Amino acid sequence: MVDIPDLRAQARGRAAAGPRGPVLARVEDLHGPGGLPLRHYRPRVQARPLLVYVHGGAFVMGDLDTHDRTCRRIADACDVEVLAVDYRRAPEHPCPAAIEDVAAVLRWSRPAAVAGDSAGGYLATMACLRLRDAGDPLPAVQILICPNTDLTLSQPSVVDKGIGYALDADFLAWAIEQWAPDPATRPSPLLAPDLRGMPDTVIVTAEHDALRDEGDAYAYRLAQAGVRVTHRQEPGLMHGFIQNMDLTSPEAAAAHDRLFRDLTTLIS
Repeated sequence: MVDIPDLRAQARGRAAAGPRGPVLARVEDLHGPGGLPLRHYRPRVQARPLLVYVHGGAFVMGDLDTHDRTCRRIADACDVEVLAVDYRRAPEHPCPAAIEDVAAVLRWSRPAAVAGDSAGGYLATMACLRLRDAGDPLPAVQILICPNTDLTLSQPSVVDKGIGYALDADFLAWAIEQWAPDPATRPSPLLAPDLRGMPDTVIVTAEHDALRDEGDAYAYRLAQAGVRVTHRQEPGLMHGFIQNMDLTSPEAAAAHDRLFRDLTTLIS
């Protein structure tokens, strides 16, 4: 049995052991709709376009601190304000609680873009689908980094890359069960019947990632629906490379640079 408090503590410990990230003009903790904890990053005093960031963590872990340096680096490198969301996590708050939280923040903050990694990428695009279906304003851009888009876990890379790399397929299946215990009620963006009207999209996947194929397939489906898509599969990288902030790998450093260029071009 997985000890969830210990899992969360380990994630916070790994983040605390790494580099802090760039010093910014202002970093402020605040509360959003329904008292939801948020963290606002400003790279300089002057107002900049706003990006809402939705952290990964397999639906059960991750928080404002685990992804603090990721948000700092995005704000600094792309010259954007970043609003990080501390959404409710499973299993205490199963589906659709986190989707509701992210959608509420998007309605409240009206950002230029929403971004997320892994489970955060799933939540970001599910929130966009929810806003689209409700006829509410959407961010102009969604940025999905190694996103989980198929909760059925039926894509080939789950088997091909699900052992021996950064994301284990058995752990992934367990995490999805915590998020949505009933397989009949597991909404998957890849399986949505209609993707028309979604925001311009950047999808970045990694070669050695169990979620690679579903991210690639989601990029294809969005493009088929007429959405403007920038899609790139990063060679040699594994799941979670967005948090490799020490950038010891030249491949990871190059991937970050390409991602930041995409964000800067689309948002600024």
